[in-house]
Amino acid sequence: MKSQYTIPFMCRMLNVSPSGYYAWLNRKPSRHAIEEVRLEIEIRAAHIRTRGTFGPERLQKHLLSYGVKAGISRIRRLRKTLSIR
Repeated sequence: MKSQYTIPFMCRMLNVSPSGYYAWLNRKPSRHAIEEVRLEIEIRAAHIRTRGTFGPERLQKHLLSYGVKAGISRIRRLRKTLSIR
């Protein structure tokens, strides 16, 4: 919506300071966000390797054998996000 409204106007409407907006805009992704993307890729690859037959518990053990540590709840959430059953 930047083409329709000015940044100061949108900041006022959203109750955000312009300096906060620009700080957010230029901020690097967090370590957790980067790890989430990497884990999504690992889960997709493991799903393909196991021909889609592993549930979260077995998938966790499979990922651990590849050196990827992740909790079952996190694996469940990411599988749901990725629409993997």
